[in-house]
Amino acid sequence: MKLTIIRLETFTGQDHIDLAKVWPEYSSASLEVDETHRIYAARFNDRLLAAVRVTLRGCEGALDSLRVRDITRRRGVGQYLVEEVMRDNPSVTSWWISDVGVEDRSVMAAFTQALGFTAQQNGWEKR
Repeated sequence: MKLTIIRLETFTGQDHIDLAKVWPEYSSASLEVDETHRIYAARFNDRLLAAVRVTLRGCEGALDSLRVRDITRRRGVGQYLVEEVMRDNPSVTSWWISDVGVEDRSVMAAFTQALGFTAQQNGWEKR
């Protein structure tokens, strides 16, 4: 099957199981979404492999909790996920990725730089 990026608006039982593997620190109750607070995920073989929370405010977008499951890392899934989130929100002209909860800042710095973000205090920005 092909890797697809989806915006999660409702969650199946399997989505909750998969998201618990991606984000073990979040409860199902914290996964509320609306037009301003979104969750995008990478799906492969009917399973979610990666996810990111997106907050939109006018022409600004913030990405947080970007996580790819360990077994899937270093295969371009995170890059594809971020690129598709930005493509799905063309009115956003300024993007921010927070460094809160980042497991390895140097790895995330290289990742964000490859996507055209620049380092700032507490995260990375792309205009």
